[in-house]
Amino acid sequence: MGGVFGVVSNNDCVTDLFFGTDYHSHLGTKRGGMCVYGENGFNRSIHDIENSPFRTKFEKEVDEMVGHMGIGCISDGEPQPLTVYSKMGNYSIGTVGRINNKEQLVNELLSSGCNQFMSMNNGSINNTELVAALISTENDFIKGIRYAQSKIDGSITILLMTAQGIYAARDRFGRTPLIIGKKKGSYCAASESFAFINLGYHTAKELGPAEIVYITPSGFGTVAEPEEKMRICTFLWTYFGYPTSTYEGLNVEEMRYRSGASIAESDGKLKVDYVAGVPDSGTAHALGYANKSGIPFARPLIKYTPTWPRSFMPQNQKARNLIARMKLVPVNDLIKGKKFVLIDDSIVRGTQLLGTVKYLYDSGAKEIHVRSACPPIMFGCKYLNFSRSVSDMDLITRRVIDRLEGGKVTAEILNEYVDSKSKRHENMVEEIRKELNFKSLKYHELEDTLKSVGLEPCKLCTYCWNGKE
Repeated sequence: MGGVFGVVSNNDCVTDLFFGTDYHSHLGTKRGGMCVYGENGFNRSIHDIENSPFRTKFEKEVDEMVGHMGIGCISDGEPQPLTVYSKMGNYSIGTVGRINNKEQLVNELLSSGCNQFMSMNNGSINNTELVAALISTENDFIKGIRYAQSKIDGSITILLMTAQGIYAARDRFGRTPLIIGKKKGSYCAASESFAFINLGYHTAKELGPAEIVYITPSGFGTVAEPEEKMRICTFLWTYFGYPTSTYEGLNVEEMRYRSGASIAESDGKLKVDYVAGVPDSGTAHALGYANKSGIPFARPLIKYTPTWPRSFMPQNQKARNLIARMKLVPVNDLIKGKKFVLIDDSIVRGTQLLGTVKYLYDSGAKEIHVRSACPPIMFGCKYLNFSRSVSDMDLITRRVIDRLEGGKVTAEILNEYVDSKSKRHENMVEEIRKELNFKSLKYHELEDTLKSVGLEPCKLCTYCWNGKE
């Protein structure tokens, strides 16, 4: 997915930029970057963070960079932020989002006078460079950002830093958040609301869908009004968001407590010894379940945080499975002979949860009942790169459906599997249970998941669960 952080200050901003960007590390594991603007113009640095946290890679830059403005990015994809020389002047840009019509946009730009794009090692074009090219087709930044928002199929949230200030622009339908923070002499823009709390900022404004705000050392103001239609990603609350984050006034940790309580209500009296959550994002759901059900909460698996302080995952699936296991250390005396209800934030491929449950059984667990804190994921997200799934068939649901239907899956049949009250849905869940070797398996109902968030359902994106935009 990714996250962005920007600072505009009357003083040197590098320390705030460093820590504010680092606080977005849970949103991406591939690359990190910072660019500052000061007396010597733009100064940019990008590092690979797949094998080391952002913090350790940028310690040198904190000592050497100087500037009163800066933007930083954490990315699961392309290197950024980029620096751009354009007819509107020099600027730096960082983005969060996904572009589905990339080839179309590139061809349109090439045929209309844009002569070239830089290509990355794999031959593809950097998404952020494409966004910059779209912006540069207009004669001012506001029109350019609006044009990019209108042309992109998917979503794009932007921080664009000029020599005078920073433009902060939320994506067209508000699928990802963007928040302005304020303290004496400084302003910031962040994907995550908690990222600036320990730096002394307090929330001044949460941008609406497609809204553009311009930030200078003297203040900030809206330069392009928000649109009415919102489709913020519900998965932010269920899984991706950090527990201390708040989106649209609704805190992630509180939502997960409500979610766990809702799951417990629908479960009835399950005869187990403990409730446990898959660390870390399943923990709050499990606490909510335990508090509601009265079943004791326990931690049979502990994440080894000294060397796994963040959600590091390599791209290779075999390596990912190994790392997922290496992160977790069992408490054998707590596990042996016990029955657990184990709550995970979601079940995507199923491979890691399969390994986790096997780990518990190998450590002596008697029964493992699994509960997913959201409905079955039926469609790969086409708006955000929240998962490394490259196709729908990477999802365990779609593989099971394909097997059950003999490879003959129509849209009508798929809709039946989406319907939690249908026989086909029931068969799918049972097949997943057997494949992953759970004693029982239940998914949180979509309606109950949305109630747990507490935002108007029409403002929430549920595409990955029901295919509705």
